[in-house]
Amino acid sequence: MERKLFGGPMSEGDARAYWVRAPGLGELRDVRLPPVNPDEVLVRTLFSGISRGTEMLVFRGGVPADQHQAMRAPFQDGDFPGPVKYGYLNVGEVEEGPAELVGRTVFCLYPHQTRYVVPADAVVVVPDDVPPARAALTGAVETAVNVLWDAPPLIGDRVTVVGAGMIGCCVARLLAKFPEVSVRLVDVDTSRAEVAAALGVEFAEAGDAPREQDRVIHATATAEGLRLALQLLATEGEVIEVSWYGDTDVQVPFGGAFHSRRLAIRSSQVGLVAPVRRTSRTNTDRRKLALELLRDPAFDALLSSTSPFDQLPETMAKLGSLPGLCHVITYEGSEKPCSV
Repeated sequence: MERKLFGGPMSEGDARAYWVRAPGLGELRDVRLPPVNPDEVLVRTLFSGISRGTEMLVFRGGVPADQHQAMRAPFQDGDFPGPVKYGYLNVGEVEEGPAELVGRTVFCLYPHQTRYVVPADAVVVVPDDVPPARAALTGAVETAVNVLWDAPPLIGDRVTVVGAGMIGCCVARLLAKFPEVSVRLVDVDTSRAEVAAALGVEFAEAGDAPREQDRVIHATATAEGLRLALQLLATEGEVIEVSWYGDTDVQVPFGGAFHSRRLAIRSSQVGLVAPVRRTSRTNTDRRKLALELLRDPAFDALLSSTSPFDQLPETMAKLGSLPGLCHVITYEGSEKPCSV
């Protein structure tokens, strides 16, 4: 039986995409792809990653009204709270486009969709020695790069990362490469100790986290985590806040010793290149650097679970109860990541 697509026959170049139809409700939709122009590429998706924090906020309709424009993904369709096609961790193979890109594996800030057409300069080639599934972490590593451009450690610093989620773990791994910098990863989930070991950093539960830290990177998106981050600081220490809370109000403990110890809280986010590099690096430069850093096989410890694209609506609905860090969506024709 011929499959129909919005009233017409489905051609070879058409695709399917995941949409949030309304808060808490996802669905797969058929998509009509446009012709591929000379300066564009047609990409067949191999893997896409779910950014648990941001995508779960989008899924439950938690993007504040005054942030609807700021939180738009580069290739988002629709508007918050829905229907909206959202996502930005896509790895695929170029099927049509400039000769130098055809057949290459590329990363793109594109939502969960089986095939798509974008400008050729919107994709970044994945190095040959970076497995395609690992490349789904590009956005997380790019965020970690920006964090460390915002707040690079000094030699001999004591640094703790509170929150062993995808972003916190990526920051911790990059920090582990700095000479004579003490790095600990803190989380309430003791199973993250195994991940910390794979990343080459120490692990501690919240109650055992070391004090007198020069800097704390906070990535739990919880008030409890932020409170702990402030408690761990040495006098004149600084919390780098990388969490995004969406529409959740958070009480910050500015009483007690906050002023007498001259503590500081500074935000870092990936939407703009950190000021210290903004005049010399573009977003694409930063993305290419993230892919170079992903040559490190230690990042495979973050690829903890997979599910097929056809099950994505069900997967998103139960994502909060699924274990692991980066949940990878597999597509027809892609091989299962060897580490999960």
